[in-house]
Amino acid sequence: MKNKLALILFFVIGVMYAQETSTFQKKVLETPEIDLLFSYYKQDGKHAAVSGGEGTEELTDAASAIVINIPLNMNDVLTVDAGISAYTSASSSNVDPFDGKKQHGNLVASPWIASSGASKQDALATFSAGYAHNSKDRNTIIGVHAAYAQEFDYSSIGFGGSLAKLFNEKNSEISLSGQVYLDTWKPRYPYELESFKLDGLNDPIFQEILPGNSTNYNPSNFYFDPDKKRNSYSASLAFSQILSQKLQGSLFFDVVKQDGMLANPFQRVYFADKPDFFIDEFQLGDDTERLPNSRFKLPLGMRLNYYLNSSLTLRTYYRYYYDDWGITGHTLSVELPYKINQNWTLYPMYRYYKQSAADYFAPKEVHVSTNTYYTSDYDLSAYDSNQFGFGFRYSKPTGLAKIYRFTVKSLDVRYQHYDRSDGLKSDIISTGFKLLFE
Repeated sequence: MKNKLALILFFVIGVMYAQETSTFQKKVLETPEIDLLFSYYKQDGKHAAVSGGEGTEELTDAASAIVINIPLNMNDVLTVDAGISAYTSASSSNVDPFDGKKQHGNLVASPWIASSGASKQDALATFSAGYAHNSKDRNTIIGVHAAYAQEFDYSSIGFGGSLAKLFNEKNSEISLSGQVYLDTWKPRYPYELESFKLDGLNDPIFQEILPGNSTNYNPSNFYFDPDKKRNSYSASLAFSQILSQKLQGSLFFDVVKQDGMLANPFQRVYFADKPDFFIDEFQLGDDTERLPNSRFKLPLGMRLNYYLNSSLTLRTYYRYYYDDWGITGHTLSVELPYKINQNWTLYPMYRYYKQSAADYFAPKEVHVSTNTYYTSDYDLSAYDSNQFGFGFRYSKPTGLAKIYRFTVKSLDVRYQHYDRSDGLKSDIISTGFKLLFE
């Protein structure tokens, strides 16, 4: 779930910094700004991690967020960001595929259809607040922020800070930031594994449905993970430079360390050296995925923006990724904003990604029960992906509309299609409105 929701796109809204003159100091932000953001996301695939790497990955998500930037005085800005994301997932519904739904008196359980249980849908709520202080000469920016997120089985608290320094007549900038996220699981385990651990074969679902050699079902590898925490620590260093009147570039370097419960407790694994047991068409899990309790990530990359002319800009991005689970990845993206006229801007975009597999990944029924770590989550497999789309922005200096004391300054709309080599496909449409309070 977390990985999929990780695919949901939000616009990133920045604060513009004005230069100080010798006689007049302009505010960092003249008036409160509000950004209203909406997105709708839909995906499908055939490698659901909940059912051990085989099954439907159908998911839909509708998300909305509001970002408010408030000038506190000449130099300080407060930012408040709140959002909610509601999803329906066929794959996550199969945490408990034996929810009692029957057709013609027979149980219907399959990794290819959604169960009707409570795990089919959920909502993620997020809230964050940030404070930025700008020096009078606008060459130093100090920021702090805090965040909270809550899902049915997961909660997160985050905080961090940043420091940016402009020099060389504001043609150069170096920034340093750090973040900490302290997450807590409320683990949800696959129904049959949790029931067997608590009640053995006395569970009614086993007594009523399991045929033949049911007394041999014994997922001996499974246990309740005592660690319910996940902590993430990151530090980022970035440098940007105006190289010429038409060319701007930036470099960034991140270090990320995670520890705690890094495996998803509801994702099944099936072993090659264990017999298969089914209820209807659903295969009973041998265990949940097991992964190391620490992970080190190292992304580094660069951006280059070239202004071809007054109407056309070329934006490029490259990132290299490494972690100590064995994954290396390469990301390349291109965006080409074209200013049609004073009001309309069109921007086609393309993104390519390729990664190697984690050391602990294998498809269904390839792992053996003597392995220490194992997962059949295809997010950790070797794959490449293509993502392409387009967007447009419509804006007017005088505003698009007036709503009470708010002026709608711009409208952004984006569409993107994602296609992964393992069969996962998705589409997302996002919209954003910028409002100024007057």
